[in-house]
Amino acid sequence: MADLSTNLAGIKSPNPFWVASGPPANTAYQCHRAFEAGWGGVVWKTIGDPIVNVSSRYSALNYGPQRMIGFNNIELISDRSPEKNFREIAEVKKRWPHHAVIASLMVESRAQWHEYVRRASDAGADGLELNFGCPHGMCERGMGSAVGQQPTVAEKITSWVMEVATIPVIVKLTPNVTDVTAVARAAKRAGANAISLINTINSITNVNLDTFVPEPTVAGRSSHGGYCGPAVKPIALNMVQACAADPDVGLPISGIGGIATWRDAAEFLALGSTSVQVCTAIMHHGFRIVEDLNEGLSAYLDSKGFRSVTELIGRSVPTLQKWETLDLHFQRVARIDYAKCISCNLCYIACEDGAHQCIDLKSPDELGLDLGPGRVPHKPVPKVREEDCVGCNLCSLVCPVDECITITEIKHGRPPMSWSNYQDKLATGELQPIPPHP
Repeated sequence: MADLSTNLAGIKSPNPFWVASGPPANTAYQCHRAFEAGWGGVVWKTIGDPIVNVSSRYSALNYGPQRMIGFNNIELISDRSPEKNFREIAEVKKRWPHHAVIASLMVESRAQWHEYVRRASDAGADGLELNFGCPHGMCERGMGSAVGQQPTVAEKITSWVMEVATIPVIVKLTPNVTDVTAVARAAKRAGANAISLINTINSITNVNLDTFVPEPTVAGRSSHGGYCGPAVKPIALNMVQACAADPDVGLPISGIGGIATWRDAAEFLALGSTSVQVCTAIMHHGFRIVEDLNEGLSAYLDSKGFRSVTELIGRSVPTLQKWETLDLHFQRVARIDYAKCISCNLCYIACEDGAHQCIDLKSPDELGLDLGPGRVPHKPVPKVREEDCVGCNLCSLVCPVDECITITEIKHGRPPMSWSNYQDKLATGELQPIPPHP
């Protein structure tokens, strides 16, 4: 079996799966349960000056029955005393010496940062995560994303921490910025050992159309919150890759955002993460999901012949390039397996109204198809006009039958042609304009 152990900037854990800072990592009791279930690390719910949380706190964006794709959270940092949190960190670390225990911190002044860094280290934490990402409640007080949105401020506070830190420091980045790499570079300049991303995204998930108050409702009012869950995964992957590919960042990454399956985790690892953090999926399904995460990732690594998870980390980073470098001569077309087609014709509707009008409806007889028993013999079926197909993928994405529509590469023997090469050849007269696709 492949070795799942990881080392993020000196923080070792038996596998890459960490409980993210949030409600599931609020107490020693929960952390014990997490490690018993098989998690490799825990990032403690953010510790700072005690606050008072509201009721209620969560809302969700659902798609279909019981499918929570997005989760909104207006809960703030820990409402328990720092003394209790640090005491419980020491208790957890003593019982689980070979698992990663990370203290997430958020305070204001230089003196406070120094104090909390020392207290976390004295409690036995393996590392620190600086919460520069929280987009609600704390940012209005000059903390959280108010720091993470300003590279100079993030650099200053990180440098305060590095003055006294004796254990690895991870800077947690906010996605509520135009360029996440700017703050990642600032963290690097200040001496941080690693970064984690993404924190939650500013959001309002829904409005109660009877009361006209967004959810969650607090005495007839609401507030913007932090968005997480499966819906944010594409945004997180993009930002993780951007940091992993930036030569001026060059820091180990703990990936966060919509991770619920081993496949999700593998994608984050392939795009540059060394560890991955999970919160919403735990809140939805419980700590035991880590069993599937570990088993699935292990089986995948074995199937690829990888001896350790480190062989997966970053393998996809160089494949993402600027649009201008992509091959204009590369061609793919859609092809339909009529043995699997159920004649729902969603592909035709999508192509006709939303894409490139290259699918026709034909009778099976016209196409010489024998659809077999149980099929309506005269119901129209979709037929792709390959000469007009641009290979956009839409038909395969809306098709409800797995592998019924495949997007197939067409071999034509033409050399690769990037946009920049195309423009150069146009300017010198070596090439005539490529006609637009029908």
